[in-house]
Amino acid sequence: MHPPRRSSRRSQLLLVVLLVLSLLAGLGMRQPSPPDEPRFVLAARTMVETGQWLLPHRGSELYAEKPPVFMWMQAAAYKLVGDWNIAFLLPSLLAALLTLWLTWDLSRRLWNRRIARFAVLALFVCLQFGLMAKRAQIDMVLVAMTTLSLWGLLRHLLRGPDWRALAIGAFAAGVGTVTKGVGFLPLLVLLPWLGWRWRRSAHPEVALPGRDWRWSLLLPCFIAGTAVWLLPLGIALLHSADPTLHSYAHELLFKQTGTRYAAAWHHRQPAWYYLQVIATLWLPGSLLLPWLLPAWWRRCKRLDPRYVLLLGWSLLVLLFFTFSPGKREVYIFPMLPALAVAAAPLLAGLLRRRGVQWVLLLYVAVLSLATLALGLDALAGDGWAQRNAARRAIDAAVLPQIGGWLIAFGLAAAALVAVLRLRRAGLAVVLATVLLWALYGLGLMPALDPYSSASAVMDKVQRRIGPDAQLGMVAWREQNLLQATPRARDFGFKRPLSAQWHDAIAWATADPAHRWLFVLDQALVPCVDPAQVIDIGTANRNRWLLLPGSALRAGCEAHLPDTGEDDGD
Repeated sequence: MHPPRRSSRRSQLLLVVLLVLSLLAGLGMRQPSPPDEPRFVLAARTMVETGQWLLPHRGSELYAEKPPVFMWMQAAAYKLVGDWNIAFLLPSLLAALLTLWLTWDLSRRLWNRRIARFAVLALFVCLQFGLMAKRAQIDMVLVAMTTLSLWGLLRHLLRGPDWRALAIGAFAAGVGTVTKGVGFLPLLVLLPWLGWRWRRSAHPEVALPGRDWRWSLLLPCFIAGTAVWLLPLGIALLHSADPTLHSYAHELLFKQTGTRYAAAWHHRQPAWYYLQVIATLWLPGSLLLPWLLPAWWRRCKRLDPRYVLLLGWSLLVLLFFTFSPGKREVYIFPMLPALAVAAAPLLAGLLRRRGVQWVLLLYVAVLSLATLALGLDALAGDGWAQRNAARRAIDAAVLPQIGGWLIAFGLAAAALVAVLRLRRAGLAVVLATVLLWALYGLGLMPALDPYSSASAVMDKVQRRIGPDAQLGMVAWREQNLLQATPRARDFGFKRPLSAQWHDAIAWATADPAHRWLFVLDQALVPCVDPAQVIDIGTANRNRWLLLPGSALRAGCEAHLPDTGEDDGD
């Protein structure tokens, strides 16, 4: 992060290669793991197998919590590469690389190439960026759409007029909205721009709203972006009287958007929750806020439009999500690229300050010591790692492998501290982050994969019931259905347990010699013969039972539970 003024193209290219390789590390070496990855892959796999791409399914039920755009991307990636272990992560990876490029290009246009390099590195080293780049969640794709929209809007507002860029920005905001409901947020950048225009009335480079008819294209371009999904959905609704389809559209367009924001029924957090997220998941960038905040304030007071728009928009996004009672750490993730662009012009000066150098070098040192301590604990006979592994049903034989990876990273990070020292603390942070994501992708996630993905317990199920048996599931989780081989039969996911049991009993007792039920222990009904219940194992902190069809007693339906819905979240 502190390159010499005349750095060679070769060193710059090497750094780019290291960044890309660290994000690629581990691709194809693990399977989907909860909470979100298995449900998206289930829906994408169903799209590929059935050819029904409009409506995503979770098992036998429609999945109405999220639009299908992200699942389309995963299904298309599978069509391209033919391997789900690669395909399910490709959209996030490509979105991360696109976000880095957009951050670089926007910074280059607003300032220069040297500052653009700082912006890319500042974004890359923040922990949340790497985590989302290596997870198959919608949020990395949403951030790519948000950054693309800001890229187009800011090109027009700050370096315009550029009507093509404005159209791209509005269209990307529309696509982002049908990717995840908050994709419209980049359009809020018009508010600080109008405020700045009110304070600075003379600015001949940029056209005011209403002075050019092409401003009227903003809304149509946004609507065109949303039509990527809303148009085929609308056509389907017009040509179908199926109440299931109409119920799906109502839940997704209303309950999962407006109701979820205004009256969230889960993930409720206090107003200060996002301060905690910034202080932890945005490390090490958040460590520089004591220097950045005063510098940003001075530039906003001078009415530098670049800072007014980037920081004003980020503040609006923070307030938007703070006002909602439901909060998750990923909600404010779209702010991060904009803040990296705003921080980039200041980093060269900050990295020459002794205090900043100490803070960044101590960050790498603490990271080194923490991983060394965890690695040594994993190798110890009876420590925290062993107790935690036992709670999660992780084989203790895996811990030495994990411990070895952690110790190797800790020693490498310590070497960076010793070799680069204060003067090149910024470079130490970048290289430590490269090593961290290589460790995560090549070491930790593959070692933990059989347990986090539930493939270990589902392999036990397959061995126990044999190749000719059939498996049904009650009170299941997405990873269990995804990992079941051969494919399992489900009886609904959000249906009441009584309804699931009713259908499961009828199915299993129709051929008790060949049919089995895979059941969450807490959902077991009392009329099952306890002598035939098999404790098949624990996965994702849930205990699972296996029942042969013969374990269901006559008249079992009289003892079915009367429970409400499981929201599946």
